[in-house]
Amino acid sequence: MRPGGRYMELKPIGGNIWRSGAGEENIREMEAIKGALEAMLFVAGEPLSARRLAEVLECDEGRVLTALQELRDEYIRYNRGIQLRVVGGGWRMHTHPAYSEMVEKLLLSSRKSRLTRAAVETLAIIAYLQPITRSQVANLRGVQSENVVKALEEMGLVAEAGKERAPGGPALYVTTEKFLEKFGLNSLDELPPLEDFQPDGETVRRIARSLSVPAGAAGRGEGGEPEPGCESRHGGEEVGEGASGTDLEDE
Repeated sequence: MRPGGRYMELKPIGGNIWRSGAGEENIREMEAIKGALEAMLFVAGEPLSARRLAEVLECDEGRVLTALQELRDEYIRYNRGIQLRVVGGGWRMHTHPAYSEMVEKLLLSSRKSRLTRAAVETLAIIAYLQPITRSQVANLRGVQSENVVKALEEMGLVAEAGKERAPGGPALYVTTEKFLEKFGLNSLDELPPLEDFQPDGETVRRIARSLSVPAGAAGRGEGGEPEPGCESRHGGEEVGEGASGTDLEDE
């Protein structure tokens, strides 16, 4: 693909004239300097002067300036997506203006994929209790969750994994490999234990007293039996607000 659109064309400045009389060792050293400069400029959040770069590299400022000019010329000569410019009294990497439309599209799509609080809560429930149906997710959250589950499915974070053996055969949902990648997990075994999110007994009693509800009665129906949706289908672990887990939110 050739760059298009209107933008200011940069011209090579001939920084590699010195090579005609340089030995092989000097050329290798210059390539090493260029590699180091490239790495520093890539992570820098502001323009860096040749003097500052030379101080870090502990080498002659003139050699650093020559290396910077060579890098600049190489990006232009090979039509790279990155340009090296002098701005604000220093050198800084910029994306090529010809590709601004693609860069903007990527950034906008990344913002759209950011998880809402409802999505994080739903994703946490699916992650800990999978496989699970949408109606079971809704029972645990206390609100209709069909649209949230659908959005997570479109983002590739959850997927259908068969049908439940029940009337109507509702779809069962599980997390995907993309979910593991997004949250930096090798496997579901690395999820934080649910116990980490549960309040201790004293906290439960204090909340119960403040609500004038006998401790242990919350979430129970007639006869003291747990109400539907208050327990998981896997070992009876409760899913409270903590299971929405800000630890799972990807900022």
